[in-house]
Amino acid sequence: MDESRKTDMKQENSILLEVRNLKKYFPIQRGLFRRVVGQVQAVDGVDFFIREGEALGLVGESGCGKTTTGRLILRAIEPTKGEVLFRKDGEMVNITRLSRKQMKTCRREMQIIFQDPFSSLNPRMTVMDIVSEPLVIHGIAKGSKLKAQIRELLEAVGLRVQHMNRYPYAFSGGQRQRIGIARALALRPKLIVADEPVSALDVSIQAQVLNLLKDLQKKFGLTYLFIAHDLSVVEHISDRVAVMYLGKIVELAPAEELYTNPLHPYTEALLSAVPCTDPDHGKKRIILQGELPNPANPPPGCKFHPRCRYAREACRVEMPEWRNLGGDHWIACHLAEELDLIGYNGPRPQNSDR
Repeated sequence: MDESRKTDMKQENSILLEVRNLKKYFPIQRGLFRRVVGQVQAVDGVDFFIREGEALGLVGESGCGKTTTGRLILRAIEPTKGEVLFRKDGEMVNITRLSRKQMKTCRREMQIIFQDPFSSLNPRMTVMDIVSEPLVIHGIAKGSKLKAQIRELLEAVGLRVQHMNRYPYAFSGGQRQRIGIARALALRPKLIVADEPVSALDVSIQAQVLNLLKDLQKKFGLTYLFIAHDLSVVEHISDRVAVMYLGKIVELAPAEELYTNPLHPYTEALLSAVPCTDPDHGKKRIILQGELPNPANPPPGCKFHPRCRYAREACRVEMPEWRNLGGDHWIACHLAEELDLIGYNGPRPQNSDR
């Protein structure tokens, strides 16, 4: 067997989650008899994979389908079409075909951190009850063993054991999010979907929570799907970044490659809006014309073409192919190679650890 084939097999064996042609259409109903008159294409044919132990950032403006994609992966909502493959006991399992009972065992390995730390915690439950609930439901621990695990989880996320008997109202936003993280870790999952976990927090607290997530990833061997709209936040934690627009992923690449060499016009525009801390580095802000198209009536061809300054006739009539340009850099754009020649004059990564 040649070396290239061995490398391909090794990469395949390291994949924890793979999404194939995932779609979610929400029906539009009108009239007395709730007749279906259209569909909102929230997620429209998404393809990507996440390797074990890595963090994949999923970014895009509000309404592009990021959160819906995360919930589809966990089967919090049912997909209209497509497959979600998850590695369980060494084999890739299509979780969209699992029964409710089978899905319960699978959910032990797939958890979520919610965006809003204020509404995601039950105000009538103590921290002990909130964090222990997954362990009780799955029958993993009880009594003194349960309390010992809760203490360990609270210490892991930077909370005190004395906090165990308090209610959510007694905590700040950052502390509440730490409680939510502890709850997500209770079952020792392999995959965590972090749905904009720092967007509701102050900037100073955001850095603390991001550093905590990175430390927990190393300690527990976690794999993240990190959903966000802040590109600077995604850069800090992600190994690869996927850019989503109107229900489709338009570009996916290693984080450093995406930030220094974006090939899709939408990625280029998003990066131009990132604040730059270097006063000597000049950049030109790219202002996208028009509004985000209606997902119930998307434009033909490339969905981004009405707002793209490089659009050609082919962009208006043909859907671009999702393809690998090499180096694990995926893109859906007719002009990717040509735009690479144009070059990029936007902001460069600011993190010193990259």
